[in-house]
Amino acid sequence: MLPLSPADPPVVLRRAESPRGELVLRARTSSDGAVVHELIVNGAFAMDSQEVASELRLAQLVVEQGRLGRVAVGGLGLGFTAAALLDADVRHLDVVELEADLVFWAREGVTEQLRRVAADPRCTLHTADVVPWLDTAPEGAFDAVLLDVDNGPDFLIHDSNQRLYRSGVLARALSLVRPEGVLAVWCQHRTPSLERTLTDLGPTTEELVRVQRGRHQIDYAIYLTRHPRGA
Repeated sequence: MLPLSPADPPVVLRRAESPRGELVLRARTSSDGAVVHELIVNGAFAMDSQEVASELRLAQLVVEQGRLGRVAVGGLGLGFTAAALLDADVRHLDVVELEADLVFWAREGVTEQLRRVAADPRCTLHTADVVPWLDTAPEGAFDAVLLDVDNGPDFLIHDSNQRLYRSGVLARALSLVRPEGVLAVWCQHRTPSLERTLTDLGPTTEELVRVQRGRHQIDYAIYLTRHPRGA
């Protein structure tokens, strides 16, 4: 049963244990009476469905580039980036998610947004670690690769994700896109060291997405790197 009022504690919809820690999907009621879903990973808040401006902007950047053939997304989350790309008529979407339970919950339809993504025939959900998946994916097969796997290299939920932000892995991700394609990386805040790493690989721009969480303003960062042969 969902909370009856914002004063009630969140209701746990699903809970699972993995080698990386606990994964929790829960629901609460916002002050305006809407149901808000929250994803908690390894005891840390990952995201909720109340403020998804940066997840939607990540998809919109690809739409603005006109790169809607085949797109790869690292990180399923609550499905907002993937759903936005599907709504924009992407031809095929590959979503790579490490947590098998989250993929199962999507296929189970625990939330409507996750159900939409899992049920769309244009979307393939891969249960895999994105770093080795990048190594096996075909070079030049994608119009865009989007990475929203962790908070960024200096504020990690899982320490093992540090490797995702290394030059070699990012170069591999960029090699998967066509010469006119783009690599986009989401971070919880501005990360100049990551911007420098990406700039060494290709022309890179930084976009900040300001959101309001309670009394706090947060500037999320998205780094967009163009394939050097298409710049």
